[in-house]
Amino acid sequence: MRIHPRWSLAAALVLLAGCGATRTRTAQPNAAQQRPQLAKATFDTSNWHTDFSPHSVSLSSILPGGPGRDGIPPIDHPRFVSVAAAGRFLASREPVIAVSIGGRARAYPLQILVWHEIVNDTLAGTPIAVTYCPLCNSAVVFDRRAAGRTLTFGTTGNLRNSDLVMWDRQTESWWQQFSGEAIVGSLTGTRLSAVDSQTLSFAAFRARFPSGDVLSRNTGFQRPYGQNPYAGYDTVPTSRPFDYGGRLDPRLPPVERVESITVGSDTTVAPFDALRRQPVTEATIGHVPAVVLFDPRVLSPLDASTIAASRSVGSAAAFDRRLGGRTLDFQPAGVGTMRDLQTGSSWDITGRAIAGPMRGMQLRRLHDLNAFWFAVAAFLPHARLLG
Repeated sequence: MRIHPRWSLAAALVLLAGCGATRTRTAQPNAAQQRPQLAKATFDTSNWHTDFSPHSVSLSSILPGGPGRDGIPPIDHPRFVSVAAAGRFLASREPVIAVSIGGRARAYPLQILVWHEIVNDTLAGTPIAVTYCPLCNSAVVFDRRAAGRTLTFGTTGNLRNSDLVMWDRQTESWWQQFSGEAIVGSLTGTRLSAVDSQTLSFAAFRARFPSGDVLSRNTGFQRPYGQNPYAGYDTVPTSRPFDYGGRLDPRLPPVERVESITVGSDTTVAPFDALRRQPVTEATIGHVPAVVLFDPRVLSPLDASTIAASRSVGSAAAFDRRLGGRTLDFQPAGVGTMRDLQTGSSWDITGRAIAGPMRGMQLRRLHDLNAFWFAVAAFLPHARLLG
């Protein structure tokens, strides 16, 4: 586990008592991101079978994050419970990562992911890696198949741009969580395919997928699930992110939550602060008529010491407005919902029509991500702000 430098001694002692031995993360100076070149590594390369010669980033941009390899242990044998059973340990507004493949849906609560960061799973025959980096607040799901094999992932214990650096057990190549790209090792340059996923409140998942599965707390590890090991991390948006020494884009506060939408080479960013004021926002992104819907009823996993007691920060999703041979126009229709002007149908945060003539129809999700602004600006420096 990671101990954030801003933790109080009391909080650290509580978690140490519940979780066993740990190593304290110590902030270190970070060099600005450079062009790929050979550079002295600042992390421990011993006990790795990784070929460090091929790499697409400067090795000096990868910094030790505190724990060693799999010191934050991934979940390799996930177990699941019903939505009803999950309601015994999940508050309605707690955030979950929702994944639906082949008619099957699963929710991965961030109260569990914050302690493990990676779940190696298989859903409807598709091997997936469900990943979450608390320091970037980035939840991304990947297809684990790459380079002709199925990979399983763990945590290297290192960070780049304050983002989790993963490793695969088959080749020991290192991967950037934010982008899904191998940045060190024999698979350098290989990119994992993203699987459609969405950060929702547990209540929204339950409403959309009442027969879905939810990742169980029975993980095989002893962790105080429901408690937040990063208490206060997102409280001050102007704070400098941990282990980040690169340039901070001044257009927004570093830890401002944003919705980034990528269509082709065009990435557009909608700040949550703006979406709170205008929860249904239309835009053209990469020549695609899009709509962004904001649901304010989602708790932060990084605020209070107990996630269920954290403040609401919301979540957002982007959709293609074209459906059935026409382009729909939308307006707000209540908290976390919107209505199209053409048919008067109501739509929820998953892009499904829940009432009206188009009930049951589904808008196409665009490639989007909820994350902190500093991470989006670091990995997608040409992103433009909406409006």
